[in-house]
Amino acid sequence: MDPGQRSGVTPDRWAGFTPGQQILTPNRWAGFTPGQQILMIANEMNRSRKLVGGPDVAGLRRGYERVLALVDLTIGCSTDRSLRRELLRWRDLPALLYTDARPAVADHDRALRVLLTLSPEAYPQIELLLGRHGTAPD
Repeated sequence: MDPGQRSGVTPDRWAGFTPGQQILTPNRWAGFTPGQQILMIANEMNRSRKLVGGPDVAGLRRGYERVLALVDLTIGCSTDRSLRRELLRWRDLPALLYTDARPAVADHDRALRVLLTLSPEAYPQIELLLGRHGTAPD
């Protein structure tokens, strides 16, 4: 059985699907609101945060790859020029984290905080994910 069939995901919703690597098609991604897209990117950043400073450097890099792929999809699908401009600027932050051999938790948290400020839907998540002072609770 195709992995996509087990999860209820039809082939037209995913491009280049291989087990363990799911990439959304631009058409599917464009169906989400910009706020939902930002929240999904933030979700990947939050997942990656659990690996920052740990032994699974390859897993962390894969997490940043997923973040960058979602940002690229968002930039490509966005009709809002200001959001696209800000995401192009923001994209440099996870790209730097990706290239850093051992990214710092504080740098990761700052990048996540900036991302969450790009959408009114995502903004309330700052305190939940990063606390009042902009860094994640221990």
